[in-house]
Amino acid sequence: MKVPLSWLREYVDLPAVTPHEIADRLTAAGLKLESVTSYGHDIKNVVVGEVLAIEELQGFKKPIRHCRVEVGEAAPREIVCGAVNFEAGDRVPVALPGAVLPGGFEIASRKTYGRLSDGMICSEAELGVTDSSPGILVLPADTPIGADVVELLGLRDDVLELEITPDIGYALSIRGVAREAAVAFGTAFVDPADVSPPAGTGPAYPASIADPSACDRFVLREIRGFDPSAQSPLWMRVRLQRAGMRPVSLAVDVTNYVMLELGQPLHAFDAARLSGDIVVRRAEPGEKLETLDHVVRALHPEDVLIADASGAISLAGTMGGLHTEISGASTDIVIEAAHFSPSGVARMSRRHNLVSEASKRFERGVDRELPLYASWRAARLLAELGGGEIQPGVTHAEVAVEPVRIAIPSDYPGRVAGTVYDRETVVRRLEQVGCTVESGTPAPGTAGAGERTPAEEIAARLVVAGDDVLTVTVPSWRPDLTDPNDLAEEVIRLEGYENLPSVLPAAPAGAGLTESQRLRRRVGRALAAAGYVEILAYPFNGERDFDNLQLPADDPRRVAVRLANPLSEDEPLMRTTLLPGLLKTLVRNVGRGFADVALFETGLVYRPSPDAPAVAPVLGVHRRPEEEELASIESALPAQPVRVGAVLAGEFQPSGWWGRGRRADWADAVEAARTVAREAGVDVEVRADRHEPWHPGRCAALYAGDVLVGHAGELHPRVVEAYGLPPRTCAMELELTRLLPLLPGPVETPVISAYPVATQDVALVVDAATPVAPVEAALREGAGELLESIRLFDVYTGAQVGEGRKSLAYSLRFRAPDRTLTVEETTAARDAAVALAGERTGAQLRGV
Repeated sequence: MKVPLSWLREYVDLPAVTPHEIADRLTAAGLKLESVTSYGHDIKNVVVGEVLAIEELQGFKKPIRHCRVEVGEAAPREIVCGAVNFEAGDRVPVALPGAVLPGGFEIASRKTYGRLSDGMICSEAELGVTDSSPGILVLPADTPIGADVVELLGLRDDVLELEITPDIGYALSIRGVAREAAVAFGTAFVDPADVSPPAGTGPAYPASIADPSACDRFVLREIRGFDPSAQSPLWMRVRLQRAGMRPVSLAVDVTNYVMLELGQPLHAFDAARLSGDIVVRRAEPGEKLETLDHVVRALHPEDVLIADASGAISLAGTMGGLHTEISGASTDIVIEAAHFSPSGVARMSRRHNLVSEASKRFERGVDRELPLYASWRAARLLAELGGGEIQPGVTHAEVAVEPVRIAIPSDYPGRVAGTVYDRETVVRRLEQVGCTVESGTPAPGTAGAGERTPAEEIAARLVVAGDDVLTVTVPSWRPDLTDPNDLAEEVIRLEGYENLPSVLPAAPAGAGLTESQRLRRRVGRALAAAGYVEILAYPFNGERDFDNLQLPADDPRRVAVRLANPLSEDEPLMRTTLLPGLLKTLVRNVGRGFADVALFETGLVYRPSPDAPAVAPVLGVHRRPEEEELASIESALPAQPVRVGAVLAGEFQPSGWWGRGRRADWADAVEAARTVAREAGVDVEVRADRHEPWHPGRCAALYAGDVLVGHAGELHPRVVEAYGLPPRTCAMELELTRLLPLLPGPVETPVISAYPVATQDVALVVDAATPVAPVEAALREGAGELLESIRLFDVYTGAQVGEGRKSLAYSLRFRAPDRTLTVEETTAARDAAVALAGERTGAQLRGV
């Protein structure tokens, strides 16, 4: 919202402060400043002159005129000008030598076209009034010669651009901002809507409301004998331009001017193009309307329309129809002002991708008491400026609406803010907002027999016996005030957020992170320490991702929650796996020159049940849901387990002067899963598996006991090709939620022994098809509690071990917490480990 301060000062007596001081006060009140723009402050030495004579110069490709101009000095000035839209006797703005125009453009005497030009005759664009203009600005004939043009036309001004949040639609007007400024500075406010329309003597143009849910007030006034050639006055064009709107014609400019001034959108119909009674209704099946932007729109049954006997003539509160627009021949005008449903206008605006200044105001909430006053204000301006005659009477269709009354304990704002506001302060601040405050509890609302309105439901939970209860009647221009919390916010806002005490809340005993939260943090730190970089991807997928992952048609991961309003039509589904987001991020990084990438993400996936309802019920917020209602919501929600995924490509160990590096492979993906499991205090068992999207021969299933917790390995070549990944990209995905029940308890600090380690190496020969994992598991179990760690440091196949066999060399580290181990103890532990490995896997000591 752009607010010219000259316009603002008409309705509030602001002190002599700078624009930035005004902006600071408004920002403190909740109207955030975007920018301050100054106009006309750099214009100097521009005066009113009268053209005495004009000589047409010949021999040039374009019209050139040599003018004698009286500017109130001893002798007239001679000025060369190329515009032809003025005549001798006209009064025009003249920039004298030494003058400065907007942008620092200086004027000096100079010889041009063979004549001396002693100044410049100015257009609206050259004075900064508009971006462009067809010719010289011709002033009224009674304008005093020699007068300062800047002061005369009010060109010197400052404009505040404010960011208006959706809840304070009343501030999308000079009226609303002026009311806030008056409260901020403690000065008087003059309401521009405080006008007295004449008592109606009957309807101006027949109209009715067919759908009360779409419109509850509809007002029409008629002006006849309007001069379509009448131009908008300069002061109006300047204000519109400064407020961010382009002047169009007098009829359109007046409706825009009143909208900016009062906040009530208006629309002007050409009365000659209307046929039959006007009605506000919903669209009918198959109905169409060509709007002012020359787009033929197919209408939706929920669209709110203004229609006559010929059909739809306007998208209510959004844009008028082309058939009934004001043209250069319109002499009879019907002014429409109404109060439309905010939600109806908002949905219609988004449905047609059509956002207008009117729709922005209606969807935020417009003062429903304004249509009578705004339409009269517009009709008077059209009559005064366009020579029209206001017809007696006014069409006023209305649906009765009860004012909003809210019960609130007088100390409730203080309880919310954590400070003390006395009763007088609360009442005073609410009255400054425009509320009417009375003592006592309001009468029951009209929600229905035995029912409470949402505001009554909230108040019933707040008000207890003995409270000093206030009944607050909300003003019509504040539809955002619906319950006691809104009123409390108004009191706190006007008292000043900066005045609230800074008090740290007391931490309740026993609170802290849950075991699930601690596990997630430990997993993140462990993977980061292992060289992975955490990412946060969008939780959305598309059907194409399932195809790229080579998932079978019956894979449960293809069953996904579909968003009703997705950010992208290519990704309308909630993710059922973390891998697509990780793989797309990896591709993006590789494409930007990072060839060696290791990424991980921890987050939710969404796995709906096949029996779940397609849509969860939408409940009201005026009361606590019943247990059955909560159960119905829960049944519609998908399961949301926490998973951790990782992808890696390129070199996992970098090359350098120390030698060649090592490319990431499936074993690194498995080790990432083991890193996660160790943080949960769980040992995972690795088993060969076939599971998309992994390579069928390089895929490991990860088990914690008998529970499948995830998969790891190298991705299938088709997946690599589909996503454009580097060759042999590897990935891991593990479900943390399945590890939570296996947590041994709070993490304990490991015991660190001060005694020396004893190392024993063994080489075991097994069948070539024997996996390494069961051999290691048998050695670990057989070695007993003295075993500190085990590491596979060599795998050998060759003639020395025989065909179809392989040798696995392990280093076993033993240590006791309370003594130095003897050779006999470590040898016995090693032999027990080898024996159990031989019993389970057929392993034999190499060379035996």
